[in-house]
Amino acid sequence: MTSAPVTIRVGHSPDPDDAFMFYALANEKIDTGPYRFVHEMADIESLNQRAERGELEVSAISLHAYPFVRERYALLACGCSMGDGYGPIVVTREPATIPQLRDRVIAIPGERTTAFLALKLCLAQTPFRHLVMPFDQIMQAIVDRRADAGLVIHEGQLTYRHLGLHAVVDLGVWWQSQTGLPLPLGGNVIRRDLGPSAMRTIARLLRESVEYGLRHRDEAVEYAIAFGRDLDRPLTDRFVGMYVNRWTLDYGVRGRAAVIELLGRAHQAGLVPAAGEIEFVQP
Repeated sequence: MTSAPVTIRVGHSPDPDDAFMFYALANEKIDTGPYRFVHEMADIESLNQRAERGELEVSAISLHAYPFVRERYALLACGCSMGDGYGPIVVTREPATIPQLRDRVIAIPGERTTAFLALKLCLAQTPFRHLVMPFDQIMQAIVDRRADAGLVIHEGQLTYRHLGLHAVVDLGVWWQSQTGLPLPLGGNVIRRDLGPSAMRTIARLLRESVEYGLRHRDEAVEYAIAFGRDLDRPLTDRFVGMYVNRWTLDYGVRGRAAVIELLGRAHQAGLVPAAGEIEFVQP
């Protein structure tokens, strides 16, 4: 008598890089053994909130959110989205400077997003007004004058010019100029109550999924196209390459240093609780 499969609910964003990363798992391209993966898609801020409630066994989250969920979750070594000299961008209708942003209403994709944390660090905690809205509505809100500026993530980093918008600051570039490190934006976490053995096995399966996508890039990109708003195949491939790469397979020494630096600076600035010793679960 075979035992029933163990269901693992996986939360991830409906965007091309996450779709690419989870392609093999979502389409049963790899043997998952006793585990059955159920994929639940939501915007990253919703996933951050669900992680704070401990709802999902595995989830993508913003690195900003990690100190708030560390008691329940550990970071998986695989699955990071790292901005290596690029990242979320603040855009406006007319050209502007960073100091001028302090007088603007800035639309943001969520208060627990790493993009928002990086923006606060960039503006040196100078108070500014912000408006929370779904990430895929931010650019149109600027065009419609419902916001003066917007913090764009995901594919908006490649398409904001299509709406005649202007970049004020690329936070990945800013962060690298300050630290010499890439900007760690998001990662995957796994619930600690699964136990060490299951955590390692699921870490291996996630890595196998990413490796499968990288080996079968054409078919994985074809799948990911459906999750990109206003992205054709070349732009989808470019976006996937930005956020599914060597950093995604493993943070590595430099990536781990980037996470520690980001959360350390944020804690020193009073923006997040102490992250403590950060565990990266290996296969």
